[in-house]
Amino acid sequence: MQNAPLETLDKDQLLALLKERDQQISGLTQQNAYLESQVEMYKRMQFGQKRERFEGDPAQIALPFEAPSEQAAEQEEILHEKISYIRKRPNHKGRAALPSHLPVEEIEIYPAGDLSEMVCIGKEVTEELDYEPARFLIKRYIRYKYAPKNGEGVRIGQLPERVIDKGIPSAGLLASILTDKYQDHLPLYRQKQRFARENIQIASSTLEGWTKEALIKLEPLYEQLVFDMKSKGYWQVDESPIKVLETDKKGACHQGYYWVYHSPLDDVVLFDYQPTRGSAGAKTMLESFKGYLQTDGYAVYEKHGKRKDVIHLACWAHARREFERALDNDKTRAQKALSMIQQLYAVERKARQLMLDAVEIKELRLTESLPVINELGKWIFEQIKSTLPKSQIGKAMQYSYGRWDALSAYLYDGNLLIDNNQIENSIRPLALGRKNYLFAGSHEAAQRAAMIYSFFAICKKHNVNPYNWLKNTLLNISTINHKNITDLYPQHFNKVHQLTNT
Repeated sequence: MQNAPLETLDKDQLLALLKERDQQISGLTQQNAYLESQVEMYKRMQFGQKRERFEGDPAQIALPFEAPSEQAAEQEEILHEKISYIRKRPNHKGRAALPSHLPVEEIEIYPAGDLSEMVCIGKEVTEELDYEPARFLIKRYIRYKYAPKNGEGVRIGQLPERVIDKGIPSAGLLASILTDKYQDHLPLYRQKQRFARENIQIASSTLEGWTKEALIKLEPLYEQLVFDMKSKGYWQVDESPIKVLETDKKGACHQGYYWVYHSPLDDVVLFDYQPTRGSAGAKTMLESFKGYLQTDGYAVYEKHGKRKDVIHLACWAHARREFERALDNDKTRAQKALSMIQQLYAVERKARQLMLDAVEIKELRLTESLPVINELGKWIFEQIKSTLPKSQIGKAMQYSYGRWDALSAYLYDGNLLIDNNQIENSIRPLALGRKNYLFAGSHEAAQRAAMIYSFFAICKKHNVNPYNWLKNTLLNISTINHKNITDLYPQHFNKVHQLTNT
């Protein structure tokens, strides 16, 4: 009918043709609006050029490499004035106090010349914070042997427990290597370069072997962490990709995932590596979970959130993010939604400032947050009817509308959080690490890395020095009674050491 001459069509056929074309125009209009919103969103995400390009002029003349003598003399005068000013510049009155726990090296400075006929009338003390690069040394254990004068039975001093049997690295060196790699994102090849600067030649394979052996020592502690984590009743969950080298395909990478679980009530974090992002990846941890489960809108979490023993919580930060992306698509409605969401966060700030307990937080939310949520819900319900589904504002409304019960569920208990931001903060070091070492060498290596990421994330949550914790753990994990292994958790480190030192 579309190819037939219009003069041959009857009235009903013309109406049908017009209706079909209207539908096509409507579809194209929606598609165009969606594409425009995507373009605007990517413009907002673009903070600058990906690279700075400089195209040289082939006709450019040779550049001079020395300044004229008169200019050089003028520059010397300027430098003289600036250096004189810097020397005479008064001390800053608001400088921060130096840490009291650091060792102090005193350097006594006496006036020049003969002081035999003079009397000291006082002294002025000036302090500065200094730094010395890491110092390598060799620990040489000399064990003396003794034998009785009469009889048999030779006795020898007991060698301290070593992390790697018959290996040369100490617990301190291994802790430094792992902290540099997984906490400060310094790949092993860069650490090898640092060793070389100190004239210490260590093969890459040796560094990799040390790292592997040290991480294997943490396996019992990690397995206990997994067991204890499963008893928690409130989890925040997210996942993040990691490239893993394929052993059977040279140079090929597999896209694996770290599934990250956070218990907000006691700030415990668990990284679990899985080769997939599908439902099988979360099965190990989530299939037996009961309690509050807070996630983003990923379908795997939605499935587990529908189980009868689980109360699913959504994340207001993700809902807010969708409306923020819609600012260039529909500024008026996006701003209205963001303004009401901001009111919800204002209530959370008020609760923190007043240092309310869980019961008081719940009462405050029901008084001040619930009316805002009801108003926002009614507004979205009305506005969504006149919104193009594929537009960014339409997607933002659909995201919140489809998860409204889960977005409101944080009102049930004052211990629950309004968003998933804490677990996203725990994943951030992983993202920084990926930019430096790019991939894991195998699936087993990725899981070993998950262990140390877990413990270092807990260190950060509890303000524990990761190097000190790891060195202590590597020294003690082989000899500690299995019943007391939880004493080695990072969250217990400061407390245990305070008791030891008193």
